[in-house]
Amino acid sequence: MNPSPPTTAGHGHGAGQVMHLIPLWVMAVVLLALLVLTVITVASVWLIDLGAAGNVWMAMIIATIKSALVVLYFMHLRYEKPFIAVVLISALAFVALFVGFALMDGGQYRGYIAEYRHAGATEAEIDARYARDLAE
Repeated sequence: MNPSPPTTAGHGHGAGQVMHLIPLWVMAVVLLALLVLTVITVASVWLIDLGAAGNVWMAMIIATIKSALVVLYFMHLRYEKPFIAVVLISALAFVALFVGFALMDGGQYRGYIAEYRHAGATEAEIDARYARDLAE
């Protein structure tokens, strides 16, 4: 018994399900792009120093691009209605933005953390340790 050919009647389970046949070379290119972005992420930690905030932003941008590639190609969202892809990409960008701001905000409380760790120290010692921590 031959399976029925793909139709364009609708999305979902059962009758009328749409099949998206993606060429193998497209999937290979996406996989290669993901691997290259992973290497760039790892190399940026060891080779490029953009400061604490810059490194966080670089990692978040690369992670957003990688997640967009996975969702668009491996989850076939690229072949859905364009509005769905725009909504998803926008959501990923906002998540990256919010997580990036939250990670950068942690640097603002470094002095309080140092003070808590060295509770018995004088204020001058705490300031010196805080300045030394910032220099590192």
